[in-house]
Amino acid sequence: MARSRPTPADESVSFSKVRAVARSLQLSPEPRGGLRERKKQATRTLLSDTATAMFLQRGFDDVRVAEIAEACGVSEKTVYNYFPTKEALLLDEEEEMAVAVGDAMSSWDVSPVDAMLTLLESKMRGLGDAFDEQGGAAAMTMVGHFSDLIESTPSLRAYHRDAVDRLVRIAADGLATRTGLPADTPELQLTAFALVALWRIQIQSLQRHAAGGHTPAEVTELVIGDVRRAARLIDTGASGLWRAHRARRAGPNAARRASRRP
Repeated sequence: MARSRPTPADESVSFSKVRAVARSLQLSPEPRGGLRERKKQATRTLLSDTATAMFLQRGFDDVRVAEIAEACGVSEKTVYNYFPTKEALLLDEEEEMAVAVGDAMSSWDVSPVDAMLTLLESKMRGLGDAFDEQGGAAAMTMVGHFSDLIESTPSLRAYHRDAVDRLVRIAADGLATRTGLPADTPELQLTAFALVALWRIQIQSLQRHAAGGHTPAEVTELVIGDVRRAARLIDTGASGLWRAHRARRAGPNAARRASRRP
């Protein structure tokens, strides 16, 4: 007997819930652009959503790319035109994450910690709203299923680690643009790693609180609170670096005064 393949109308897995969970575990902005770009994004989302649902139902290794293509009514070549690897079908926001983190780290408007907090909180509040709209308990259950799938699949774990490493490099480059220091400066490397680690804190907190029987609104506030507490530690440790950087921009005398502060 042939195994059932989910379609966009399959009620056993809500694609909107899966997509909300998937996007909550990543750092991507909403898609922008003209009609052509939006159509391409719609195809990309359909492919990723279909693949995600099939992976959740049957396991990552038991689903072939050809099956995903058939379920979406496209060729296997079309799938690979949008996604270079099978892993990218599930963890599909790497490029947009890179843009979001790079913009946040290089912005002159707010501190890097505040920029990352703004990015993470926006994602978390959007997820909370999606949970409210789609049925909180069922949607939050998806958080555990999605995370379990990644943790139980070696190739997905490796892909995710590579994505995090790339984000750290991009964050360091953004901080270098902001400060004028080399990206491989130990202080910038450590700060970049700590800032990207806030994303991991958010994922872990979401998994823990989503399994605790809380409402979506409660989960949202609990997760944001956890991330803010972690961010305060980073802000305290990095405050001297940002203070010295602001002083350098203000002039040599201010820089000397900043360097003498405890």
